[in-house]
Amino acid sequence: MSLVYWDTMLFIYWLEAHPIHGPQVEQIQRRMAKRHDTLCTSVFGVGEILTGAYKAHRNKEAGTIREFFESGSVLLFPFDLKTADRYAVIRANHNVSPADAIHLATASLAEVDVYLTNDKGVKKLLVPGIQFIAGLDGAIF
Repeated sequence: MSLVYWDTMLFIYWLEAHPIHGPQVEQIQRRMAKRHDTLCTSVFGVGEILTGAYKAHRNKEAGTIREFFESGSVLLFPFDLKTADRYAVIRANHNVSPADAIHLATASLAEVDVYLTNDKGVKKLLVPGIQFIAGLDGAIF
């Protein structure tokens, strides 16, 4: 049983049924459920996901996304002052985007077992508090 953090794109691939990555993420989710892993992310990630629906004026879809995250299927971590400090350290030490640094800081403080991303640059990082950073192209699941 592991604590597995998904970055935003994995949820987008999954929820929007991306033709290539959607099936990969669905398979990962099924394996995680079978292993009784806990899926987690940041509330910031939920905001990123909702942005696409609102930009496209798909308010009903935004409501469905909110309901999914309110259902308890995903453990959501906040962005607070402690996370902000970890974010600053990550931004100071690594060349990552602000969004990636928020996710990494959140996952780091949660001491996740696996951080799953499709970002090649993030996969190369070593971040204290995160046991393993993996990509969709790996064989971890």
